[in-house]
Formats: sequence, structure tokens, C-alpha cells
Amino acid sequence: MNTEQRLRELGIVLPTPAAPVAAYIPSRKAGNLLFISGQIPVREGQVMAKGAVGREVSLETARECARQCALNGLAAARAALGGEGGLDKVRQVVRVGAFVACEAGFGDQPKVANAASELLVEVLGEKGKHARAAVGTNALPLNVPVEVEFCFEVE
Repeated sequence: MNTEQRLRELGIVLPTPAAPVAAYIPSRKAGNLLFISGQIPVREGQVMAKGAVGREVSLETARECARQCALNGLAAARAALGGEGGLDKVRQVVRVGAFVACEAGFGDQPKVANAASELLVEVLGEKGKHARAAVGTNALPLNVPVEVEFCFEVE
């Protein structure tokens, strides 16, 4: 089964990739690696949540945000790989970097990041398994609670 079929089977419609909001590009291919710039939790043009996890944002909302970041990352990868069908060029997800804006003492960054990781495996199967960092920070762009970056190995 190809990736587009898998997305349909799961009832997932990837969003239109977001345009950069600063001085960067959405993706960069280097050899057989495709790097996707950090994705924030934007759905239908709106930031899903603002604030720190453990204070203004619940763990469950942060997980929903991380899942949306993964959907946005897949959309950016598909666009970089030629549009619909482009995700079939993904050999594997190499690494995911998840950043969680959180209050001091919050230690559940991996639980937040798991939502993005689980989505990648749900969509890509074994190819979606990856190395990962889940890092807590005091703030992220636009005051979002989660940002996720991706590195894919592609054909």
C-alpha cells in the first residue's frame, strides 16, 4: 500500500504546507536526506494553543499539538518531494526533534513528543520509526507549546 492510500485509510487529509514566517526555507535536501524546518501546531491557519505545557496548556492538548506538527511535517515533506505521491519516496524517518515549551519542573517532554512519533509510525509503518530528541524550553515562536523538526532519508 502506498502512503497516499494509507492516509486515506486512516482518514487523514494533510494540510497545505505553511509558508515560512521568518528568514528560512521550509525544507532542504542534502544528498538523500530531506530536512524539514520546525513545524508548529497550526491547523486551518490558526495556532492550536499558546503557552507553557503544565501551566496554560495541558499534557493532552500538547500531545494534540505534537500530532498536528507531525501532520504539518508530512505535508511539507510531500510538497518538497513533488506533491501527491511524494511521500512514497521516503525510505525512513531518520530523526525527529521535539521542543516543548514548559514550566520549570515539567518532565513529560517524551510523552508530548510520542504523539508525533506515533503518528509517523501510524502513517509510514516501519519506515516511520526514528531516533528522537524531546527537549524542554522556556519559550517557542509565537508562544506555541510545541515545535517539531524532521529528517527523512529519501530516494
